[in-house]
Amino acid sequence: MKKILQKDLEEIYVLLGSIIKWLVLSVFVGFIVGSVTAMFIKIVDISTKFSYGFKYYYVFIPFGLFLSSFIVLKLAPDAKGHGTEKAIEAINKNNGRMNVKVAPIKLLTTVITLVFGGSVGLEGPSTQIGTSISSKISDIFKLKDVDRKRLAICGVASGFVGVFGAPVGAAVFASEVLYIGSFNYISLFASLISAFVSFSIGRFLGTKPLVTYFFDISSLSNSIIITRMILFGLLIGLFSAIFIRIINFIERLFEKINVYSPVKGLIGGIIIILIVMITKTTDYLGIGEEVIHKSVMGESVRNTDFMWKTVTTAITLGTGGSGGILTPMLYVGATIGNMWANIIEGSTAFYAGVGMVAFMATCSNTPLAGIIMCMELFGSEVGMYASIVCVIGYIIVGHKSIYPTQILIRSKTPSLFMDTNCEIAKVENKIKINNRIFKKRSEIKEKSF
Repeated sequence: MKKILQKDLEEIYVLLGSIIKWLVLSVFVGFIVGSVTAMFIKIVDISTKFSYGFKYYYVFIPFGLFLSSFIVLKLAPDAKGHGTEKAIEAINKNNGRMNVKVAPIKLLTTVITLVFGGSVGLEGPSTQIGTSISSKISDIFKLKDVDRKRLAICGVASGFVGVFGAPVGAAVFASEVLYIGSFNYISLFASLISAFVSFSIGRFLGTKPLVTYFFDISSLSNSIIITRMILFGLLIGLFSAIFIRIINFIERLFEKINVYSPVKGLIGGIIIILIVMITKTTDYLGIGEEVIHKSVMGESVRNTDFMWKTVTTAITLGTGGSGGILTPMLYVGATIGNMWANIIEGSTAFYAGVGMVAFMATCSNTPLAGIIMCMELFGSEVGMYASIVCVIGYIIVGHKSIYPTQILIRSKTPSLFMDTNCEIAKVENKIKINNRIFKKRSEIKEKSF
């Protein structure tokens, strides 16, 4: 008995030491990343308000995309594309190592992209900035690879929460987004602390979450709403798969164009100008928070909004623009929810809010984060119903992801056979039906007769 108690005390001593260690590190990361992210958000807000005050600001999009691509190419190639994907790649492939100069370059190029009307979000640069800062802190403290990885996850959570304002959802997202079919529990405590610290710093400095709204759904019939949520989950899963395919297709299309990379920005910018002329609106440019707010507040939006936003985002990122893809996914999800509500004559605000978060969670294979974010942003009762949409969407989207370097740990169903413990991009086209499963099922049916 004495030996058992001694081992218990030793275990508690080690675990307590670990808590203290990660409490200090995560507070440090949350404070620094939260401060930088808040500064970044304010710079974007001030600069875009100024540039969008000019009626034809978007005619300079080709120049903005050219300049963004040129700066990245010459100074920091790691800053290319949507930042969260680069953060995942750095954690999964390089144990959280990322050049610290990525932070200022990513900040600068994202501001340039948004000022001229590029369709991107803020969360990607924020998570990439968080990862690069965490990498530098790991260098300073000479952390081992396993600790570097955990600290990088703290950086992702700290950057993510600065934009969305949902600290628990941000921490869960950072621990869930690395893998499909697994959850990184070892990083959860540290990412929670860093997310809450970053969240507090952001609120202190005056930044606000992208959207927050509490719905009154007490008048809705429980049986009807569950049925509708199941159907909505199927719709979200289907549209998420289409969204991922379109984004990948357009990016690969521009990769095949054999010209100097910044010149692709000129081509992409001209195409976006043509889209503005065709649609006669600038709603598909920039972050798109106005359309997101309109959808969540229950105002009607165009049924084609989600399609045009997908195309402008893919072109912006595929031709050299710098920024995130999660906020455009919120835009697409909110407008799909708005459209669905009009079809079933339901609450546009409710379905837009649920669709916004569920679409993001489905495309990124993070259903738990989606459920928790719905609870934080819209209330626990909304999150309860949203869980149906998030989980069904996660299944229906299949083995696809907006982040190709996510590691597939296990298949979403034993009926499909594929390689595991490798990047999702490497298994997407190698999925086969597991004939053994179906054979066993048929044998069981034959025996039953």
